[in-house]
Amino acid sequence: MSGLFDDLRDLYQEVILDHGRKPRNYRRLDDANLTARGDNPMCGDRMELFVKTAPDGTIQQAAFQGRGCAISMASASLMTETVQGKSPDQAREMAEKFRTLAMTGTCPDCGEPIAEDMERLAPLSGVHEFPSRVKCATLAWHTLNAALDGAKEASSE
Repeated sequence: MSGLFDDLRDLYQEVILDHGRKPRNYRRLDDANLTARGDNPMCGDRMELFVKTAPDGTIQQAAFQGRGCAISMASASLMTETVQGKSPDQAREMAEKFRTLAMTGTCPDCGEPIAEDMERLAPLSGVHEFPSRVKCATLAWHTLNAALDGAKEASSE
């Protein structure tokens, strides 16, 4: 049984490394109508998030720029992929569920309609074993909430 867990851990690490090295949606969105800056002073992770909403309010595009550790960059990359097409309320719900996932390693109430999206974020569940890295993983999500709330700054503190 442990072989399966080792294989899963290796796959998860590969996903994090891939997104950390080649983050998706790493660019400035010049036509973004929501932006926020995120800062993790303990680790030095910094990012700027750009969100463009559609006329119906859903997130049409999300992108980011910044610098940080592989976990921070991978989390922002995966977050920008998973929130596209979501309403602000759905994105906030995902942020809350992701915080639980990062802190505990599981997401007990991640049912439909976000189960598939939460599964895509599962590679970051291992950060719960390293409490100091939870802030790295959740920074992008704090920054997303700040942008959706009209705030210009977010901190992992």
